[in-house]
Amino acid sequence: MILITGGARSGKSSLAERLAAQAGERVFYIATSVVTDAEMAERVALHRASRPAHWRTWEGYRHLGAVLDKQVEPGEVVMLECITTLITNLLFELAGDTPPEQMDFASLEVEIGRQITDLLAACARSRAPVYLVTNELGMGIVPDNHLARHFRDIAGRVNQRLAAAADEVFLVVSGIEVKIK
Repeated sequence: MILITGGARSGKSSLAERLAAQAGERVFYIATSVVTDAEMAERVALHRASRPAHWRTWEGYRHLGAVLDKQVEPGEVVMLECITTLITNLLFELAGDTPPEQMDFASLEVEIGRQITDLLAACARSRAPVYLVTNELGMGIVPDNHLARHFRDIAGRVNQRLAAAADEVFLVVSGIEVKIK
């Protein structure tokens, strides 16, 4: 498993796509975004259009360990974009209509952690190279609200788990990649 991290618009997706394409012609692309408004619909459409037509795409964010176990075909390389979006989607799905001030973040993190544990186990079992993209959120100022602080903390702990399990880790800053593991 190879983890690629960096800030928003740092070039991490481009690096992951390039590495995945170099690792094999056939790529199974797992897209974790959910279309929630017109802007997101436009972003998703641009991402779809930018991927090579012969790449297979699976869209979703739940039970990705099972997706890796059951959906990846022999000879494919896997690219998952992005872990941070997966965490966001799970957080809001699990919290339901609970206002952020009333969310039980410890319980939510446990449930998110279960999904990450399953994903990591599937990555370890996979014969396919797996490229995971995530955002590095902890290098800026401390967020000014309860939800954003907890989200940053959960994402940071998930990223630590992923980096510990990864064979290689790349940090991308301003389009320049640095191999840090």
